[in-house]
Amino acid sequence: MLKIDDLKVAIDADAGLVKAIDGLTLCIERGETFALVGESGCGKSMTALALMRLLPDAGRVTAGSVVLEGQDVLALPESRMRSVRGGRIGMIFQEPSTSLNPVMRVGDQIVEAIEAHTALRGSAARAKAIEWLGRVGIPEPERRIDEYPFRLSGGQKQRVMIAMTLAAEPDFLIADEPTTALDVTIQAQILDLLKRLQQEQGMGLLLITHDLAVVSGMAHRVALMYAGQIIEVASAPEFFAAPRHPYAQLLLRALPDSAKRGVALAAIPGTVPALWQDFDGCRFAPRCDRVFGACHTTRPELLTSSGREVRCLLYAPGGTGGDAPAIAAQAEPDSSLHFSAPPLMPPSGDLLLEVLNLRVRFPVRTGLLQRAQRSFTAVDDVSFRISAGQTLALVGESGCGKTTTGKAIVQLLRGRALIDGQALFNEEDLFSLEGAGLLAARRSVQIIFQDPFASLNPRMRVFDILEEGMRALRPEGGSAARRGAIEALIDQVGLRRDSLQRYPHEFSGGQRQRIAIARALAVQPKLIVCDEPTSALDVSVQAQILNLLRELQRQLGVSYLFITHNIGVVEYIADQIVVMKAGKVEEAGATSAVLTRPQSAYTRALLAAVPRIEQRGGP
Repeated sequence: MLKIDDLKVAIDADAGLVKAIDGLTLCIERGETFALVGESGCGKSMTALALMRLLPDAGRVTAGSVVLEGQDVLALPESRMRSVRGGRIGMIFQEPSTSLNPVMRVGDQIVEAIEAHTALRGSAARAKAIEWLGRVGIPEPERRIDEYPFRLSGGQKQRVMIAMTLAAEPDFLIADEPTTALDVTIQAQILDLLKRLQQEQGMGLLLITHDLAVVSGMAHRVALMYAGQIIEVASAPEFFAAPRHPYAQLLLRALPDSAKRGVALAAIPGTVPALWQDFDGCRFAPRCDRVFGACHTTRPELLTSSGREVRCLLYAPGGTGGDAPAIAAQAEPDSSLHFSAPPLMPPSGDLLLEVLNLRVRFPVRTGLLQRAQRSFTAVDDVSFRISAGQTLALVGESGCGKTTTGKAIVQLLRGRALIDGQALFNEEDLFSLEGAGLLAARRSVQIIFQDPFASLNPRMRVFDILEEGMRALRPEGGSAARRGAIEALIDQVGLRRDSLQRYPHEFSGGQRQRIAIARALAVQPKLIVCDEPTSALDVSVQAQILNLLRELQRQLGVSYLFITHNIGVVEYIADQIVVMKAGKVEEAGATSAVLTRPQSAYTRALLAAVPRIEQRGGP
């Protein structure tokens, strides 16, 4: 259905010509799900944008072809490409906040797509939009169709984006991290919907994701990408049963689960190399634990053997691919983690935060004068406790009140919502603080936001973003000390130091999330509200971040309120779990007890929807 042949994409940058995609060749059959996986910044999303001809202004295709059922889409004039884009090829973008028009109701945006690519008009198109909002799991679709994007949670905006794309009934779908912001139950619903559409319409699907469990359950074939090149292609069962490339083997070992609690994950050291340089040897060689001399001087080709492809000299004629030593099952602690600040508080187990009967209500404004006629209760009678040096995970479906709870605690809803109850931080009620007391609390309580792009100032360089909080909340250090601390933070979150002089729009979604994490850590807080901090990160970077958070907790006694839908992360990092449903606490307790012996039917359904890589029978 889709044949990509020797595709090359270059981007003009200040540092030189960036070869974002370097000779990519793929074939995808009708009705097939083809997964493209790899580290943030390796070229996955750029591949999708190239297929849709939506490259940034500085980017261009320098070679290759993209043929959709006999038609080269790269050769079409823009006037004809508009009917292909969205009609024949649909795309679910990675960041719904930047893909949805903030001044249009979500229903109008879906109707616009339906009328542009189907024969439906007017009320029929609106009815179709309501139907699709229901199919992707939006509650009360008849009412929510008239909402603006800012009134929806991150997961709900992602579902609107999916509904808009699928409502146009494309022949081929590019899904760029389609389930990143979704909880496991909605994720399962969306993936089942995509499978059904494939069976009914023979739709081809290019699935771009870092969630290997989703790949295991969805994909027929998998391509692993690194530094702009494909380095391994195999069927999904073969890839997960016996990955060949050292990078693929390390990725699978970096996955968090309960068996790895208390030890560092097998994080891959270093970062993806800068793509403006010329490579003499293997691009993964500086990070590979099976590297040998020729890897630094010989460029490996993509070799084909027994229906599988791998770009590694271990499998070249005369190589040692079959005889190479296996990677150690247990990772050693990551020695690259260090934090130069003096310990603030050793893990004592003393009570740090106690939330009592928290209730958050938002006024619902109607009419010409936008008067508040009633209120919507987003959080209703929520209570929990977090001790110093411990992690409490807040889980539940999108829209259940998890993020609202976190924002209320860090005082981001003042003037926007009616808040009842108490949040006692070191026995001081956060909700009653003003002036200097509130400023001191902000030093101790920070937040990592779910959407990194919306939370970073697009007009500030990364260095200024990180320094801003330090200047406002930790002014006692000089500029030299701040620079040293910022450079250490950038190293710890897995970014190159030249990133400090770049702007947020120059990074991938995962890289922007790392910047947001560094900003929260910069003021050395005692409690961090982590709102989906790893949802936009690939497996290897997720392991780096989890190792960093764990090491900070060990050294500084920092506590986390960890809001997430990734149960694997919860198994690895959380001491306690609170399960929320429709604004209320459904179940709470120790991690091991809740995950192995859930008492609530809702919790059992939530856990049953979690995808597992162990299910290797293929899609």
